[in-house]
Amino acid sequence: MLPRSRMFYAGRPFQRVEQPRLIANLNTAISRQPSQIVDWAQQDRPAWAYGRFGKRVLDILLVLIALPITLPLILLAALALWFEGGQPFYTQDRLGQRGRVFSILKLRTMVRNADQLLEEHLARDPEMRREWNETQKLKHDPRITPVGRFLRTTSLDELPQLWNVIIGEMSLVGPRPMLPDQLPLYGDARPYFLLKPGITGLWQVSVRNEGGFAVRVGSDASYCRTLSFRQDLAILWRTVGVVLRGTGY
Repeated sequence: MLPRSRMFYAGRPFQRVEQPRLIANLNTAISRQPSQIVDWAQQDRPAWAYGRFGKRVLDILLVLIALPITLPLILLAALALWFEGGQPFYTQDRLGQRGRVFSILKLRTMVRNADQLLEEHLARDPEMRREWNETQKLKHDPRITPVGRFLRTTSLDELPQLWNVIIGEMSLVGPRPMLPDQLPLYGDARPYFLLKPGITGLWQVSVRNEGGFAVRVGSDASYCRTLSFRQDLAILWRTVGVVLRGTGY
């Protein structure tokens, strides 16, 4: 994959954020060491069959069933963000199955100068920097807009990722979509790269915002090692409760 330049679609409803140098380095490293991506499912035929075929069928079926409900919600959320004064959608590069880079689609929940604002706050607030280093998230994130906070609390900002599911880049259930610059934090990322990233997953329905980043990594690895149809259904069911409780941020 050739490096792509940083692009901003000014005046359009989409903004694209990319890290070309890091992406190029990752693509080179992965292509040179294909043997590091281990197919654990060769040892478990039922899990292999479900991961290879059944999971995709389940994704498409459930997305088609959910679209009549989710599409109007996405449009309403986009309209609210537009009135708030920002671009409703944005895309960002993430690492997917086998380390491939793909563009995730989300509803915008942050101000335009989010990166600069984050650095300014982390520089003058040691407690906030400690929280960021431990979790890669902030409970009281100064970058999030009022509409964005509601979307995050209800997890509605994740709904556009259904498009990523439809085109086969993501799954409904899976490990969290990894930012390229988070790769060093994962240590051995082989379990993570076995499956497509998910809109929801084991981490989101278990500890979610209560655990640090290391807990998230452990949850992702555990899910990849214990893949099953029953587990995916259980996670989807528990996701409904998480969304209704509004515990996201």
